[in-house]
Amino acid sequence: MMRKKSISASKASLVLFLCQMISALEVPLDSKLLEELSQPPTITQQSPKDYIVDPRENIVIQCEAKGKPPPSFSWTRNGTHFDIDKDAQVTMKPNSGTLVINIMNGGKAEAYEGVYQCTARNERGAAISNNIVIRPSRSPLWTKEKLEPNQVREGDSLVLHCRPPVGLPPPIIFWMDNAFQRLPQSERVSQGLNGDLYFSNVQPEDTREDYICYARFNHTQTIQQKQPISVKVFSMDSLNDTIAANLSDTDIYGAKPVTERQPVLLTPTGSTSTKVELRGNVLLLECIAAGLPTPVIRWIKEGGELPANRTFFENFKKTLKIIDVSEADSGNYKCIARNILGSAHHVISVTVKAAPYWITAPRNLVLSPGEDGTLICRANGNPKPNISWLANGVPIAIAPEDPSRKVDGDTIIFSHVQERSSAVYQCNASNEYGYLLANAFVNVLAEPPRILTSANKLYQVISDSPALLDCAYFGSPKPEIEWFKGVKGSILRGNEYIFHDNGTLEIPVAQKDSTGTYTCVARNELGKIQNEVQLEVKDPTMIIKQPEYKVVQRYGQVSFECIIKHDSTLLPAVIWLKDNDELPDDERFLVGKDNLTIMNVTDRDDGTYTCIVNTTLDSVSASAVLTVVAAPPTPAIIYARPNPPFDLELTGQLERSVELSWIPGDENNSPITNFVIEYEDGLHEPGVWHYQTEVPGTQTTVQLKLSPYVNYSFRVIAVNEIGRSQPSEPSEQYLTKSANPDENPSNVQGIGSEPDNLVITWESLKGFQSNGPGLQYKVSWRQKDVDDEWTSVIVANVSKYIVSGTPTFVPYEIKVQALNDLGYAPEPSEVIGHSGEDLPMVAPGNVQVHVVNSTLAKVHWDPVPLKTVRGHLQGYKVYYWKVQSLSRRSRRHVEKKILTFRGNKTFGMLPGLEPYSSYKLNVRVVNGKGEGPASPDKVFKTPEGVPSSPSFLKITNPTLDSLTLEWGSPTHPNGVLTSYILKFQPINNTHELGPLVEIRIPANESSLILKNLNYSTRYKFYFNAQTSVGSGSQITEEAVTIMDEAGILRPAVGAGKGYSETLFATSPVMHTVRPTFYKVQPLYPRIRNVTTAAAETYANISWEYEGPDHANFYVEYGVAGSKEDWKKEIVNGSRSFFVLKGLTPGTAYKVRVGAEGLSGFRSSEDVFETGPAMASRQVDIATQGWFIGLMCAVALLILILLIVCFIRRNKGGKYPVKEKEDAHADPEIQPMKEDDGTFGEYSDAEDHKPLKKGSRTPSDRTVKKEDSDDSLVDYGEGVNGQFNEDGSFIGQYSGKKEKEPAEGNESSEAPSPVNAMNSFV
Repeated sequence: MMRKKSISASKASLVLFLCQMISALEVPLDSKLLEELSQPPTITQQSPKDYIVDPRENIVIQCEAKGKPPPSFSWTRNGTHFDIDKDAQVTMKPNSGTLVINIMNGGKAEAYEGVYQCTARNERGAAISNNIVIRPSRSPLWTKEKLEPNQVREGDSLVLHCRPPVGLPPPIIFWMDNAFQRLPQSERVSQGLNGDLYFSNVQPEDTREDYICYARFNHTQTIQQKQPISVKVFSMDSLNDTIAANLSDTDIYGAKPVTERQPVLLTPTGSTSTKVELRGNVLLLECIAAGLPTPVIRWIKEGGELPANRTFFENFKKTLKIIDVSEADSGNYKCIARNILGSAHHVISVTVKAAPYWITAPRNLVLSPGEDGTLICRANGNPKPNISWLANGVPIAIAPEDPSRKVDGDTIIFSHVQERSSAVYQCNASNEYGYLLANAFVNVLAEPPRILTSANKLYQVISDSPALLDCAYFGSPKPEIEWFKGVKGSILRGNEYIFHDNGTLEIPVAQKDSTGTYTCVARNELGKIQNEVQLEVKDPTMIIKQPEYKVVQRYGQVSFECIIKHDSTLLPAVIWLKDNDELPDDERFLVGKDNLTIMNVTDRDDGTYTCIVNTTLDSVSASAVLTVVAAPPTPAIIYARPNPPFDLELTGQLERSVELSWIPGDENNSPITNFVIEYEDGLHEPGVWHYQTEVPGTQTTVQLKLSPYVNYSFRVIAVNEIGRSQPSEPSEQYLTKSANPDENPSNVQGIGSEPDNLVITWESLKGFQSNGPGLQYKVSWRQKDVDDEWTSVIVANVSKYIVSGTPTFVPYEIKVQALNDLGYAPEPSEVIGHSGEDLPMVAPGNVQVHVVNSTLAKVHWDPVPLKTVRGHLQGYKVYYWKVQSLSRRSRRHVEKKILTFRGNKTFGMLPGLEPYSSYKLNVRVVNGKGEGPASPDKVFKTPEGVPSSPSFLKITNPTLDSLTLEWGSPTHPNGVLTSYILKFQPINNTHELGPLVEIRIPANESSLILKNLNYSTRYKFYFNAQTSVGSGSQITEEAVTIMDEAGILRPAVGAGKGYSETLFATSPVMHTVRPTFYKVQPLYPRIRNVTTAAAETYANISWEYEGPDHANFYVEYGVAGSKEDWKKEIVNGSRSFFVLKGLTPGTAYKVRVGAEGLSGFRSSEDVFETGPAMASRQVDIATQGWFIGLMCAVALLILILLIVCFIRRNKGGKYPVKEKEDAHADPEIQPMKEDDGTFGEYSDAEDHKPLKKGSRTPSDRTVKKEDSDDSLVDYGEGVNGQFNEDGSFIGQYSGKKEKEPAEGNESSEAPSPVNAMNSFV
């Protein structure tokens, strides 16, 4: 079982929170992965909330964001859209949302003062910045005032007022003299927090005329100077002399001497005061007292202690400063001013409030489709902050509904999310002292597993230490991780392993047998992937001979040994330290391979010497103490390394052994502990000495084991406690006899490079492994599981042999044997290889597709027989491509996509499909050579999804009470559009939203006119499309109706305080809202509330009319959706109803009501449907005899008529119809006179001549009847008209909307509202 860490259950809420966090995916900070994954926008940098700018420099408002795809940016200013394209002084940095407002080239900073907010948006959501308040700094001049000289008696108190101008930000105050020297301050004279200069008691030296208060404004780098203040102090002695000079000797005179006074507080006044400070700020409390002698200030907190480590005293203890205040610092603080005559005190009641601060800020959430998750937003403050949520910058209450989302106070709970649930949510915590705004996105991803750890990564650890093998992964849903050891090893389990949540495998105590290949497998429902890493366990580094305690006489020599043993693959580095510091830079210190020698030792060398051995994996150390003593009177014994051995002799030479003997050199007063024997191979590696063996110091002979075909030389090194001797002279050379090889090549493999060959490779023997000259290899092979003889060939000293003419991909038994001139090595072991692969022969069968949802499908297939694979089965590839979109029926360039499924897998998931589309796919098997044939194409279709947002929404033609909306269909309908949903609401001057009105619009419409709106009112519109699956994402716009000052009455009761909830009835194209801000005079005339009551062949039409008395109404009707002209019926009298007769049963009709004499004044359209016809016997008249005979007679008459006309034409006679044409011109092409409707001059629709009088648009923005409603321009024949592919008119809503300007001062012709109405059919 996997080892798991225990979790304390003391707090259930904490456990629940952790569980919620575990359910979400963590996206690793892998740069390549982050570039590939879609991600909603994240604000990475923004300007501070309160942004004070220098009015002389350009204003830079920062807004940086990241996301995939890269987000686009927009700004609002004071709550409305800020169109930077319309302001030449404002630019936005490329690939950024940062605004640069050009002040240095003529702009004024005051013009751009306001509240700005940045929105970063991509297809996954929208993130918003804080509200950034832009204010230019101000450094106003001092107001001029007349300053009277201050004359004060010695010992009295004095306050010099500064009263600096109010600047933004507040200035820094300081007092100086005319020489720009700061005035000295003390316990007696000091500056208060308000900038005033306080004298507890004045002295004669305070007399001067240049007390000057300066205000420094840091933002503008300016200093303002107050007029100098004069102070004159009268001392008692001088005052008495003046009095004596003016009085006679008989008068009693003399001023009182300077009297001492007990303290009196100059600031603050009274006995108590209050102070409110915000949590986290610096609390500053001040007490300044008058008195003589100068009082001393002391601070205490009633009922408590001043906070330690956060309390400071400034301004000679007159100011108490507490940093980083919290609610616990609330209380009463008493300042006590005391001198020898008494004391005075003041109590300041401090209340610590708190702007909102985070307890739990919402964190980004990455989920897979179908998973659950939560966003938690918890904040505290004093008072308790209010928590509100936004989705993509829109209050969540009016944001598009998400069935997977549920808001519960400070928590949003997501259940069974889908990819369309991706969004950016904003949490706003606010109270009266501020607000916090945090963006956190929910990103729903469906991703197959990915392993981010590098393939074949090598890990090296020391034996008996932990080994951590990484398997960084990502996938959505979260993949499951399994570990295997070896190529075909079983899954790792048990207490000897620890499996971490991040995929890391931990081996707590790695041993030598832990070395090998480890495979990490990550799988989820979208796929599987694996990665191999290598682990090498090294021997630990050890100091086998540690330095020992030494006592050495002054001026003697000492040596410390440090002999190490380490893994042969690691390179050790030995460092010597003295007293944990580097060795002295002295040539007396000699560092050898295994020792440290100090020559001519002095008293300074006394200390601790440490040998540190470092490798790339471990480090060991050992220490010894050196004690330096004085030399004795008698000659000291000299200890030194031994002299090298000599007289080396080889005896008893045999094929695989020899005896070596030597004579030891002088021990130099230190016994020899051991001898080290080394050898040189003069045949293969001349000049390189290798360690052979080691014997005790009492032994002078040794029997050495030898290898064949080596030219040996030996040398001996003696070792004692002082160190190692120099090597002896080499012995005579001894060339051992050749022999058969003892071993065979390793790493033998057989892999074909072509379908008809087998490439056999191996690693050659090295150096003296050949055991003799003439090294060759015997390569043998035979087909496995076939009763066949071995085929052999002898090759030179190479490492590859190619066998040609083999069958395709069959197993072979292979062996490679070494041989030289003396014979063969032992019989080698056999390995299994395969001849070359060829392309697979057959395609997978029984391909089935199961459509999971509109973007995901699952494909199944039967595996191909292994014999037909003709190679190592690597997996299957699924080719799939989109044939066409079912909603558009238009083909496009086919882009095939490929998914590879490793191993013998028989199913796979196809993600990223487009909804409501037709796809084809086929499956192919893959081996090491390539792909096999494709299976027959399989066709499948994805169901409908929700559409994307409409491609655009434009609002044009604002009038007093109407707006025209035009839109484009969604770029990706993802199905059959059923309708559009339009929601809109007014916005008042305080940015409050009024009641929300919803209108459903047929899917074939592309424009709409909203009438009877409030004048001079801003409206916000929300627009989205729908399929049968649901609503798509919405697009929003804002527009304002035109203000008519003549129509404004006094404000209605409650104007500006909210919106009325009462609405009038609406029709599909006309919407009426009761005025909210002002009472508006009704716009006369108008026809409203057209209603129909239809039967089988007739319909009763009724309406309401508002306006002047009018008796001539007419009703126009036609088949709904038809392009035929309207039929017109005149209504007799002033009735408000009419019966349409002769209608076709079961037919949808359109109807509208108009008034004669009012050009273009009609009601909105209404649509009704007649009842179904009664069942009757159906007779096909085309098969009736009477009908056939009638048709024949008609055809005969037409033929006779054509013959007569042809004969008369040839005779030169006049065609009667032609005579009528000459006599009467076509009334359709004659112009209509302005007053009575008769025909006058004709003006071509494309002729840009001035319009005649009467064609100008009236002040009420309606078009008079004299203006032709049948202009070819309005119906698409002019330069501004267009037709759809099916012939339907899209006219002025698809092309250029403005006509050429008229000459002179007359206005150009306005588009007819009748034609605009026609576009709704």
